[in-house]
Amino acid sequence: MIKNIFKIIIIFILQIEAKLVILKYKPKIVAITGSVGKTSTKDAVYAAISQFSYVRKSDKSYNSEIGLPLTILGIPNGWNNPIVWLKNILKGLWLILMPQKYPKWLVLEVGVGKPGDMRKTASWLTTDVVIITAIGETPAHIEFFNSRKHLIEEKSQLINTLKKDGLLILNADDEDVLAMKNNNKHRTITYGFTDGSDVHCFGDSISYDDNGLPTQAGIPKGIVFRVDEGGNSFPVVIQGVFGRNHVYASLGALALISGLKLNILNAIDSLVDYNVSPGRMKLFRGINETLIIDDTYNSSPFACIASLRTLQEVKGNGRKIVVLGDMLELGHHTQEAHRKIGKIVKEILQEKDILVVVGMRAKDIKEGALEEGFKEENIFEFLDSYQAGSFIKNFLEVGDIVLVKGSQGIRMERIVEEIMLEKENKESLLVRQEPEWLEKK
Repeated sequence: MIKNIFKIIIIFILQIEAKLVILKYKPKIVAITGSVGKTSTKDAVYAAISQFSYVRKSDKSYNSEIGLPLTILGIPNGWNNPIVWLKNILKGLWLILMPQKYPKWLVLEVGVGKPGDMRKTASWLTTDVVIITAIGETPAHIEFFNSRKHLIEEKSQLINTLKKDGLLILNADDEDVLAMKNNNKHRTITYGFTDGSDVHCFGDSISYDDNGLPTQAGIPKGIVFRVDEGGNSFPVVIQGVFGRNHVYASLGALALISGLKLNILNAIDSLVDYNVSPGRMKLFRGINETLIIDDTYNSSPFACIASLRTLQEVKGNGRKIVVLGDMLELGHHTQEAHRKIGKIVKEILQEKDILVVVGMRAKDIKEGALEEGFKEENIFEFLDSYQAGSFIKNFLEVGDIVLVKGSQGIRMERIVEEIMLEKENKESLLVRQEPEWLEKK
């Protein structure tokens, strides 16, 4: 009870300070929402804006009612430490009273966990640009909403924060996101693979070293694709990552640059090796000359399917090992969604490949795969990530490609830590390496 009251007071004070800071310094604000790809899009937008202006982005995934003020004020999360929160409040006050160098642009990730979250955000935040990424068939957090439609309506309320001359950027490949263009008076730019998109993408593929296969170290170059914009066609290269989620993130950033009428070639250059947040289809070397695809930040059916389809495209001579943890906050969709993932696993894996499931809900992934005829001897099941990590560490063979994914509550990054080669760099490479997370069991 006391902790909740303390939290409410802190949020109230920080939001007031954030509003005063915005009024004082008048930064341009880009707000990004959706059920998939918010953080990757934020990172890409930050990279694109950085090439022409001083910009700040949400740290990690600070996208909540308390995370947004933290970003605006440029202060850390105090967690359960009242002394840190007091220092944060004083820093915010100092920023208001004393003129300081402040970003010209803010790139904010805006999430919703329950009904009313976006309405609260829209009540105090005013934006110059809103980007809506994708929703998906069974979105994350749907457990807390009456229906998928209800969740979509909640997210779409971010559009209400736009100034009259604001820019709305929509993913044209998601029908529900594209429909937000209707009855909307703001200038709108669309992006995607759909014909007619203002920023149109095609020909995306994985790039490899010269022999067309992963090297002995197991690291492909990344992804390549082409973009049509304003009657011109441009090649885009992104290094060190896999997946269409990074293609879409880049498209969102390029759509913003297009809408601002800035040099798109400079933006494309900024995306070659932009700083992708940990746990989002990042590639690095594993023990035993293996390749790890680390997608452990979080999971939802839409994102999990996208990751599996990307793995399907990867060329290699070794086994493909899919390690999937529970997908949380799906409510009554839980069993059906996990079984569907299992069926897709059977589609993409070959006879020699392996499925590892982690957690109570992931048992239904196993059942879905078995129903489709996947060999039971190629499935391994564990209750938690500790057990799974210990097993996989001793199971890997030279040339294996390992995809690891699951909701954040399952802590799948612990598995990656067990099998990664550069353990000394785990703090910068892995998600949830803060002391507060590491203390959790």
